[in-house]
Amino acid sequence: MASMGSLPDEVLRILFLDASYRLIADEQLHHGSVRQLELYPRTIFRRAIEHGATGLILVHNHPSGDATPSENDIVATRRLSDLGRSLDIEIVDHIVVTATHAQRVAASGRIGSDRAPACAHVLRDNPGSGGGGQQQSASTALANARRAYKRRQFRRELIGSPKLFGEPAWDMLIDLFIHESEGKKVATSALCLASTAPPSTALRLVNKLCEAKLLVKIDDPDDGRRQFVELTPDTAARLENYFGADEGGMQEG
Repeated sequence: MASMGSLPDEVLRILFLDASYRLIADEQLHHGSVRQLELYPRTIFRRAIEHGATGLILVHNHPSGDATPSENDIVATRRLSDLGRSLDIEIVDHIVVTATHAQRVAASGRIGSDRAPACAHVLRDNPGSGGGGQQQSASTALANARRAYKRRQFRRELIGSPKLFGEPAWDMLIDLFIHESEGKKVATSALCLASTAPPSTALRLVNKLCEAKLLVKIDDPDDGRRQFVELTPDTAARLENYFGADEGGMQEG
Protein backbone atom coordinates (compact mmCIF):
# COMPACT_ATOMS: atom_id res chain seq x y z
CA MET A 1 0.00 0.00 0.00
CA ALA A 2 2.93 2.32 0.59
CA SER A 3 3.88 2.20 -3.10
CA MET A 4 0.25 2.87 -3.99
CA GLY A 5 0.30 5.93 -1.74
CA SER A 6 3.14 7.41 -3.79
CA LEU A 7 1.20 7.37 -7.08
CA PRO A 8 0.52 10.80 -8.65
CA ASP A 9 -3.11 9.95 -9.52
CA GLU A 10 -5.97 8.49 -7.51
CA VAL A 11 -6.33 4.72 -7.88
CA LEU A 12 -8.90 2.39 -6.32
CA ARG A 13 -8.12 -1.18 -5.30
CA ILE A 14 -10.70 -3.64 -4.03
CA LEU A 15 -9.92 -6.50 -1.66
CA PHE A 16 -12.55 -9.22 -2.09
CA LEU A 17 -13.22 -11.28 1.06
CA ASP A 18 -15.06 -14.52 1.75
CA ALA A 19 -17.48 -15.09 4.62
CA SER A 20 -14.58 -15.68 7.03
CA TYR A 21 -12.94 -12.41 5.93
CA ARG A 22 -10.22 -14.28 4.06
CA LEU A 23 -8.79 -12.60 0.96
CA ILE A 24 -10.16 -14.02 -2.31
CA ALA A 25 -8.78 -11.46 -4.77
CA ASP A 26 -7.11 -8.06 -4.95
CA GLU A 27 -7.94 -5.98 -8.03
CA GLN A 28 -7.37 -2.46 -9.26
CA LEU A 29 -10.70 -1.32 -10.66
CA HIS A 30 -10.60 2.42 -11.05
CA HIS A 31 -8.50 5.47 -11.91
CA GLY A 32 -9.52 9.02 -11.08
CA SER A 33 -11.48 10.83 -8.41
CA VAL A 34 -13.31 8.73 -5.84
CA ARG A 35 -16.44 10.74 -6.68
CA GLN A 36 -16.80 8.54 -9.75
CA LEU A 37 -17.36 5.54 -7.46
CA GLU A 38 -20.92 6.76 -7.02
CA LEU A 39 -21.47 6.51 -10.78
CA TYR A 40 -19.94 3.08 -11.38
CA PRO A 41 -20.85 0.81 -8.44
CA ARG A 42 -22.05 -1.99 -10.71
CA THR A 43 -18.52 -2.87 -11.78
CA ILE A 44 -17.52 -3.35 -8.16
CA PHE A 45 -20.49 -5.51 -7.20
CA ARG A 46 -20.42 -7.47 -10.44
CA ARG A 47 -16.84 -8.49 -9.67
CA ALA A 48 -17.83 -9.30 -6.08
CA ILE A 49 -20.56 -11.62 -7.32
CA GLU A 50 -18.21 -13.25 -9.82
CA HIS A 51 -15.72 -13.91 -7.02
CA GLY A 52 -18.41 -15.08 -4.60
CA ALA A 53 -17.26 -12.39 -2.17
CA THR A 54 -19.33 -11.41 0.85
CA GLY A 55 -17.13 -8.53 1.98
CA LEU A 56 -15.13 -5.74 0.34
CA ILE A 57 -12.33 -3.48 1.51
CA LEU A 58 -11.82 -0.35 -0.59
CA VAL A 59 -8.31 1.09 -0.75
CA HIS A 60 -7.45 4.32 -2.52
CA ASN A 61 -4.70 6.89 -2.37
CA HIS A 62 -4.64 10.63 -1.76
CA PRO A 63 -1.86 12.12 -3.94
CA SER A 64 -2.09 15.29 -1.82
CA GLY A 65 -0.29 13.48 0.99
CA ASP A 66 -3.18 13.94 3.45
CA ALA A 67 -4.64 10.55 4.42
CA THR A 68 -7.68 12.08 6.13
CA PRO A 69 -10.85 10.68 4.48
CA SER A 70 -12.64 13.48 2.65
CA GLU A 71 -16.38 14.07 2.77
CA ASN A 72 -16.55 12.66 -0.78
CA ASP A 73 -14.77 9.51 0.42
CA ILE A 74 -17.29 9.07 3.21
CA VAL A 75 -20.36 9.76 1.05
CA ALA A 76 -19.18 7.33 -1.65
CA THR A 77 -18.50 4.67 0.98
CA ARG A 78 -21.94 5.07 2.54
CA ARG A 79 -23.66 4.76 -0.82
CA LEU A 80 -21.74 1.63 -1.69
CA SER A 81 -22.53 0.27 1.77
CA ASP A 82 -26.26 0.88 1.24
CA LEU A 83 -26.21 -0.90 -2.12
CA GLY A 84 -24.08 -3.73 -0.75
CA ARG A 85 -26.50 -4.25 2.13
CA SER A 86 -29.26 -5.10 -0.36
CA LEU A 87 -26.97 -7.79 -1.83
CA ASP A 88 -25.61 -9.06 1.50
CA ILE A 89 -22.17 -7.81 0.50
CA GLU A 90 -20.56 -5.90 3.35
CA ILE A 91 -18.32 -2.87 2.87
CA VAL A 92 -15.90 -3.86 5.61
CA ASP A 93 -13.75 -0.74 5.36
CA HIS A 94 -12.43 2.02 3.13
CA ILE A 95 -8.73 2.76 3.65
CA VAL A 96 -7.15 5.99 2.43
CA VAL A 97 -3.37 5.80 1.95
CA THR A 98 -0.48 8.16 1.26
CA ALA A 99 3.22 7.43 0.96
CA THR A 100 3.60 7.50 4.75
CA HIS A 101 0.16 7.20 6.36
CA ALA A 102 -3.15 5.36 6.15
CA GLN A 103 -6.55 6.06 7.70
CA ARG A 104 -9.66 3.89 7.88
CA VAL A 105 -13.12 5.32 7.25
CA ALA A 106 -14.61 2.60 9.48
CA ALA A 107 -12.47 3.77 12.40
CA SER A 108 -14.34 7.07 12.37
CA GLY A 109 -17.68 5.25 12.61
CA ARG A 110 -18.93 7.06 9.51
CA ILE A 111 -19.59 4.25 7.05
CA GLY A 112 -23.22 4.48 8.08
CA SER A 113 -24.01 0.82 8.74
CA ASP A 114 -25.56 0.14 12.13
CA ARG A 115 -25.77 -3.60 11.58
CA ALA A 116 -23.47 -6.45 12.41
CA PRO A 117 -22.00 -8.18 9.35
CA ALA A 118 -25.02 -10.44 9.15
CA CYS A 119 -24.14 -12.20 5.92
CA ALA A 120 -20.76 -13.30 7.23
CA HIS A 121 -22.16 -14.49 10.54
CA VAL A 122 -25.03 -16.38 8.92
CA LEU A 123 -22.72 -18.13 6.49
CA ARG A 124 -20.29 -19.09 9.24
CA ASP A 125 -23.01 -20.65 11.38
CA ASN A 126 -22.48 -24.36 11.86
CA PRO A 127 -25.88 -26.08 11.86
CA GLY A 128 -24.50 -29.08 13.65
CA SER A 129 -22.93 -27.33 16.61
CA GLY A 130 -24.68 -26.22 19.75
CA GLY A 131 -27.93 -24.55 20.64
CA GLY A 132 -30.47 -24.13 17.91
CA GLY A 133 -30.14 -27.55 16.25
CA GLN A 134 -32.65 -28.13 13.49
CA GLN A 135 -34.24 -24.69 13.86
CA GLN A 136 -30.86 -22.99 13.46
CA SER A 137 -30.11 -25.10 10.39
CA ALA A 138 -33.45 -24.18 8.80
CA SER A 139 -32.92 -20.48 9.56
CA THR A 140 -29.43 -20.55 8.07
CA ALA A 141 -30.67 -22.41 4.99
CA LEU A 142 -33.45 -19.88 4.39
CA ALA A 143 -31.08 -16.92 4.76
CA ASN A 144 -28.59 -18.45 2.33
CA ALA A 145 -31.31 -19.36 -0.17
CA ARG A 146 -32.68 -15.81 -0.14
CA ARG A 147 -29.19 -14.46 -0.66
CA ALA A 148 -28.47 -16.87 -3.52
CA TYR A 149 -31.74 -15.98 -5.26
CA LYS A 150 -31.09 -12.25 -4.86
CA ARG A 151 -27.57 -12.57 -6.25
CA ARG A 152 -28.82 -14.53 -9.26
CA GLN A 153 -31.36 -11.79 -10.00
CA PHE A 154 -28.73 -9.09 -9.66
CA ARG A 155 -26.35 -11.01 -11.93
CA ARG A 156 -29.02 -11.11 -14.65
CA GLU A 157 -29.59 -7.37 -14.26
CA LEU A 158 -25.88 -6.63 -14.51
CA ILE A 159 -24.87 -9.05 -17.25
CA GLY A 160 -28.14 -9.80 -19.02
CA SER A 161 -28.24 -12.69 -21.53
CA PRO A 162 -30.60 -14.96 -19.54
CA LYS A 163 -30.44 -17.53 -22.34
CA LEU A 164 -26.71 -17.92 -21.69
CA PHE A 165 -26.67 -17.64 -17.91
CA GLY A 166 -30.18 -18.70 -16.90
CA GLU A 167 -30.95 -21.93 -15.06
CA PRO A 168 -34.75 -21.79 -14.88
CA ALA A 169 -35.20 -25.17 -13.18
CA TRP A 170 -32.75 -24.21 -10.43
CA ASP A 171 -34.42 -20.81 -10.05
CA MET A 172 -37.74 -22.62 -9.54
CA LEU A 173 -36.32 -24.93 -6.88
CA ILE A 174 -34.76 -22.04 -4.96
CA ASP A 175 -37.94 -19.95 -5.19
CA LEU A 176 -40.09 -22.85 -4.02
CA PHE A 177 -37.71 -23.66 -1.16
CA ILE A 178 -37.83 -20.05 0.04
CA HIS A 179 -41.64 -19.88 -0.07
CA GLU A 180 -42.11 -23.23 1.67
CA SER A 181 -39.60 -22.23 4.36
CA GLU A 182 -41.73 -19.12 4.91
CA GLY A 183 -44.88 -21.26 5.13
CA LYS A 184 -46.32 -20.02 1.83
CA LYS A 185 -48.01 -22.04 -0.90
CA VAL A 186 -46.98 -21.54 -4.53
CA ALA A 187 -49.32 -21.98 -7.50
CA THR A 188 -47.99 -23.52 -10.71
CA SER A 189 -48.43 -20.25 -12.60
CA ALA A 190 -46.53 -18.29 -9.95
CA LEU A 191 -43.67 -20.79 -9.98
CA CYS A 192 -43.37 -20.45 -13.76
CA LEU A 193 -42.94 -16.70 -13.34
CA ALA A 194 -39.98 -17.30 -11.01
CA SER A 195 -37.89 -18.70 -13.85
CA THR A 196 -36.20 -16.93 -16.73
CA ALA A 197 -37.91 -19.20 -19.27
CA PRO A 198 -40.97 -18.33 -21.40
CA PRO A 199 -44.26 -19.48 -19.79
CA SER A 200 -44.73 -22.55 -22.01
CA THR A 201 -41.13 -23.67 -21.46
CA ALA A 202 -41.42 -23.04 -17.73
CA LEU A 203 -44.57 -25.17 -17.53
CA ARG A 204 -42.80 -28.03 -19.32
CA LEU A 205 -39.96 -27.72 -16.81
CA VAL A 206 -42.40 -27.97 -13.91
CA ASN A 207 -43.81 -31.16 -15.43
CA LYS A 208 -40.31 -32.59 -15.91
CA LEU A 209 -39.40 -31.77 -12.30
CA CYS A 210 -42.56 -33.59 -11.21
CA GLU A 211 -41.67 -36.59 -13.38
CA ALA A 212 -38.22 -36.61 -11.76
CA LYS A 213 -39.97 -36.73 -8.36
CA LEU A 214 -38.42 -33.45 -7.28
CA LEU A 215 -41.79 -31.68 -7.15
CA VAL A 216 -45.39 -32.73 -6.68
CA LYS A 217 -48.60 -30.98 -7.77
CA ILE A 218 -51.46 -30.57 -5.29
CA ASP A 219 -55.00 -29.63 -6.38
CA ASP A 220 -56.40 -26.48 -4.79
CA PRO A 221 -59.48 -27.64 -2.82
CA ASP A 222 -61.06 -24.19 -3.22
CA ASP A 223 -60.42 -23.75 -6.95
CA GLY A 224 -60.51 -26.73 -9.28
CA ARG A 225 -58.71 -24.76 -11.97
CA ARG A 226 -55.60 -24.18 -9.87
CA GLN A 227 -52.80 -26.42 -8.66
CA PHE A 228 -50.12 -25.78 -6.08
CA VAL A 229 -46.58 -27.11 -6.43
CA GLU A 230 -44.58 -28.48 -3.52
CA LEU A 231 -41.10 -29.88 -3.05
CA THR A 232 -41.05 -33.57 -2.28
CA PRO A 233 -39.80 -34.24 1.27
CA ASP A 234 -36.53 -35.65 -0.08
CA THR A 235 -35.94 -32.59 -2.30
CA ALA A 236 -36.74 -30.22 0.56
CA ALA A 237 -34.28 -32.03 2.84
CA ARG A 238 -31.55 -31.96 0.20
CA LEU A 239 -32.00 -28.24 -0.41
CA GLU A 240 -31.95 -27.52 3.32
CA ASN A 241 -28.69 -29.46 3.62
CA TYR A 242 -27.24 -27.59 0.65
CA PHE A 243 -28.19 -24.10 1.79
CA GLY A 244 -27.66 -24.89 5.48
CA ALA A 245 -24.04 -25.93 5.03
CA ASP A 246 -21.25 -23.63 6.26
CA GLU A 247 -20.48 -22.44 2.73
CA GLY A 248 -24.02 -23.10 1.44
CA GLY A 249 -24.97 -20.66 -1.29
CA MET A 250 -21.86 -18.54 -0.75
CA GLN A 251 -20.54 -19.09 -4.26
CA GLU A 252 -24.05 -19.18 -5.74
CA GLY A 253 -24.56 -16.67 -8.47
